[in-house]
Amino acid sequence: MINSSQVSFFFMTAYIDSTALTYLYFVVILLLYVFIIFSNVLLIVVICVNSSLHEPMYMFLCSLFVNELYGSSGLFPFLLVQILSDVHIISAPLCLLQVFVVHSYGAVEFLNLAVMSYDRYLAICYPLQYNTRMTPKKIAVLIALAWLYPFVAMSFMMSLVPVKLCRNQINKVYCDMHSLVKLACTETALTNIYGLTATFSTIFISLLLILYTYIKILVVCFSGSKQTRQKALNTCTPHLASILNFSFAGSFEISQSRFNMSFLPNVLRIFLSLYFLTAQPLFNPLMYGLKMSKIRNVCKNLLLNVKY
Repeated sequence: MINSSQVSFFFMTAYIDSTALTYLYFVVILLLYVFIIFSNVLLIVVICVNSSLHEPMYMFLCSLFVNELYGSSGLFPFLLVQILSDVHIISAPLCLLQVFVVHSYGAVEFLNLAVMSYDRYLAICYPLQYNTRMTPKKIAVLIALAWLYPFVAMSFMMSLVPVKLCRNQINKVYCDMHSLVKLACTETALTNIYGLTATFSTIFISLLLILYTYIKILVVCFSGSKQTRQKALNTCTPHLASILNFSFAGSFEISQSRFNMSFLPNVLRIFLSLYFLTAQPLFNPLMYGLKMSKIRNVCKNLLLNVKY
């Protein structure tokens, strides 16, 4: 039995030692991280400096891109260090920090997507009242709620981290709460109940709001004009694709944390686990940057000005 207050590090046992491919893995991960930083920062800057993009939808997108930087920064620097290390360990404070970042990132992502679906619902179903309903104050409140609720919930969850541990080996490539709970020697019912409640309430509320808004949007599209359908298609396609992508990634990560997935090959489990934290930061800038004409045109003009 080990007192968690005295644990100085954890062993990460899921890493596959492959000396011949170490530098290849490092370069690939580094290039992915550089692309994530570049693409998300570019879109944040484009939205902030162009007054034509100072609309509610783009403010919510800016919040989403900031979260992509937040989540990926909790994983990629750690991965780069671990890939080059002979012994895969992480200090206890860094492990706890990574737990906080990973879980709060997932909650902020779901809530941001839910807020964006509500924004699209108002824009498509109530176009004449949109500006009076989606005021700057309301935008600030919605973004603040999407960030503050996960941070408060995770702060409380961190106080429930087990005190007494039987082992200090984590069978993953990064730290998460349930991996720490599995190491406990003492009763963890309260931690499990709170974790499940916080996770599924966040997902359930977000998906319920998303489902409701898209049903309303579909009703308006089928009964509206061709122009209304085209507007809905242009603005909702990247959002819907992002929801489906993150829901798939999140579902596997939750299943892997809570159930025995040893029947799957280890490489596949590692890939799908990393997909949860890498897919959205890569996927969202590409989807929104290429699909949304306003952002695409501003980016083109910016690149042309830099070139000439």
